Amino acid sequence: MILSREAILNAVDTKTETVSCPEWGGDVMLRGMTAGERDKWESSLFSTKRHGNSFEVVANKDNLRAKFIVASAIDEQGKPLFTVGDIDALTAKSAAPMDRLFSVAQRLSGMTNEDIEELEKN
Repeated sequence: MILSREAILNAVDTKTETVSCPEWGGDVMLRGMTAGERDKWESSLFSTKRHGNSFEVVANKDNLRAKFIVASAIDEQGKPLFTVGDIDALTAKSAAPMDRLFSVAQRLSGMTNEDIEELEKN
């Protein structure tokens, strides 16, 4: 079946999943990123450095998991649970639940470890 423009634009295509975080005493709801959110997340992993008249693009994986979780965690109404202002606080949390949330958010967004490695190369 060939999809129409309307069918594509009206499709509800982001998946959600609730992840148990016993370390924090409850569950966290995650949603797969939209294409725009993923683009924004990917661009947050790079910065430019000026060298005289030229610029160098540098990969920066600092806070990679926290940034991904900020883009993926939602409340019960589907609104973002965190803001970019929460990134530093999230990086101070235990790695175990953060890794668990990152893995699920990564899967929901169609992001593989190979995709991250490819970003680093480019």
